[in-house]
Amino acid sequence: MIPDSIELIIVTPEKQLLRESVVEVVLPGAEGELGILPGHAPLMTELGIGELTYRGASGNASGVLAVIRGFVEVLGDRVTILAETAERAAEINLARAEAAKARAEKRLASGDPNIDMDRAFVALQSALIRIQIARKYRGAPVETR
Repeated sequence: MIPDSIELIIVTPEKQLLRESVVEVVLPGAEGELGILPGHAPLMTELGIGELTYRGASGNASGVLAVIRGFVEVLGDRVTILAETAERAAEINLARAEAAKARAEKRLASGDPNIDMDRAFVALQSALIRIQIARKYRGAPVETR
């Protein structure tokens, strides 16, 4: 019998961010978006950079987080996410994210052979997803360029 809900656990190096019973989780895998429902086949995969959404089991409560790299373990009744970084939209410091975006863009545009381009690209992706989620879910103005 398939369970009605699954337990979602999100852990970062600093803290356990979330432990909640949910009916659906959508997360960024390393190879694309992954949807998980109760009774999902077991798997272990890499967490990408992007938006994680979930829908709570009690009522219509749902949530959104910006997640940045890590690992995901899916079992039939539980999803455990070990993320390098995970932030709720309300916790994102938009000014800090925009400053990080500007720094990453400057590094990428510099052409300096001593710059770790992969690291700069990940920093840019991380800043962009944080900005996108903060603006989308907190009603901040969306940049149109």
